[in-house]
Formats: sequence, C-alpha cells, structure tokens
Amino acid sequence: MISEIPGFRVGHWTDAEIGTGCTVILPPPGNVAAVDVRGGGASSRETELLRPLAGVRSATALLFTGGSAFGLDAATGVVRWCERRGLGHDTVVAPVPIVPAAVIFDLGLTGGAGRPDADAGEAACEAAAEGPHARGSVGAGTGATVGKLRARDGWCKGGLGASAARVHDGARVAALAVANCWGDVLSEDGTVLAGAWSPGEGFIGAARAAYRRPPEHPRLVGPESTTLVCVATDAALDAGEAGQVARMAQSGLARAIAPVNTPMDGDAVFCLAAGRRPASAFAVGVAAAQVAAEAVRDAVRAATPLRGVPTAAERRG
Repeated sequence: MISEIPGFRVGHWTDAEIGTGCTVILPPPGNVAAVDVRGGGASSRETELLRPLAGVRSATALLFTGGSAFGLDAATGVVRWCERRGLGHDTVVAPVPIVPAAVIFDLGLTGGAGRPDADAGEAACEAAAEGPHARGSVGAGTGATVGKLRARDGWCKGGLGASAARVHDGARVAALAVANCWGDVLSEDGTVLAGAWSPGEGFIGAARAAYRRPPEHPRLVGPESTTLVCVATDAALDAGEAGQVARMAQSGLARAIAPVNTPMDGDAVFCLAAGRRPASAFAVGVAAAQVAAEAVRDAVRAATPLRGVPTAAERRG
C-alpha cells in the first residue's frame, strides 16, 4: 500500500448512506509529481501544474473524490487543512498548497443526493495515517461501479484497491486505484472479473459488445466513468521520469480493464516520487503498470454491495 512507504499517508472520508466519499494522499514534502490523463471524460483540478514544463514540481496533497465535478469542492478543504499546517509551495508571501484533484462520476449511484464538500476533504486529511488503509467501498471508491453497458441493472460494484511491489534495486512501488470504469475489469487470465451482467448471459463482455452494437446505443454516450490511480515510490525520479512512470502505468489499466480510455472515461494516473533511493525509471515504470493492474482488480474484489448494486461475486451467485 502507498501508506506503507515511509512518509506517505492515506485518509478516507466515507458517506455509505448516500454512497460517495473522498480519499486524500499526503506525500512527503519535496516529492516529484506527474500525471497522465486519457479518455474523454476527465474532471480535475490543478493537473496542469504537474505537466513537465510547469514551474511546480511537487504536490502538497492529492485528492480522489466522488461527486463528479461538484466533488472538486472537497479540494478546498484539503487546501485549508494544509494551509493551517504551513504546507505548500514556497512563495514570497506564504506557502501555497498545491492539491491536484480528480473525480469519479458516482451520481448514478447517489442519485445526486450529496457529494463530498470542503468539510469532507478536511476530514479525509484528519483521518490520514501511515500503514494499511481501508479498501473496497470506502473513500473515493464508495460510489464506484463497473460494467456500464447494460445500465444500472447490469452494474457490478467497484471500489478502491491497492497493491505494491519492489524492483530489483530495492525501490518500493505502490498503487492506489479507484475503479469506476465503463468497461469490464479483467482477471489475470483475461476473463471478466467484474463487469456488465445479463441474467441470461452472465458477464457479456463489454469490449466485444461495444464494437458489435450501433453507435447510438444508449450506454455508448455520456462521460460518466473513470478509473483513477496514484502510483507512489521511494525512488529518486526527476519530473520527466515521473511522467514516464505515470504513462507506463496506463498500460496496467489496459491489462485490467476492457475497453479502457474510452470517450466515456476520464482515466488518470498520477505518480508521486518521494525518496533518495537511486532507481531505474524503466524498472519503476514496469512495476507501476503491474501494481496498477493489481490495484484495479483488488478494488472490485474488496468491494461490498451498496444501494442495490451487487458485487461481482454476488452476481456469480
């Protein structure tokens, strides 16, 4: 888990009654941050500051949240929490917290009844701790669902998952993923682990169905899905290398989700490198793809049913 890398903390705020939440990742100061965004449905805040040519190299905190674009309000609470502690990018006036944020669309589960706000973001920061963190239908993964081809009657519950590995030189690489994809989540052998379900057919295979159906099919429109991943490492990477790791980690999503990076998905992978351990960016990137795929699978395996949406295990009966 990310929070088992020294200096990293993870905190959740969960509203299980409404079906939404947010998750904050607090990296050590002096980290190097980058992002790789794909698909046509991204909704985010301050991700431009993580581009290779930007003047800022570090993230004070990273926020994943439900609530679609409304949920970006939770970042205000994270900024407020960081400001009170003097955390942020040094300026001539005061430290300015840099809090990139990305959202998932969970309004289909919540019915728009509520979404994370500034107080929720602050509460997630207060809950942040090192060591193992909760997984499944918690935090930003609370309202996550997967397999959107057949609308709500065919959904499986998504969630928040984690995985970690070490590369040959000892550097640690960990991933936290929020799986809320339009497509199916695939198991290690390529079969559907969780996805679009039909009572008469079982898991129907969204990738195959998508290119055999006419484009006006009602579930082939609307940016209502997203998978979010944070890769953290104690390897010493520069901004360009962190960007390469984030890009390589996207291949992990392609292993675990089909189809992926669609016009309906706002898939985003962040990399937070915080350490002095010399390491190969190539090796870290290969490990990042592996742990990203494992974290996506872990998200649906650890999920619990919520608001009438069953888990994949329950679908199988």
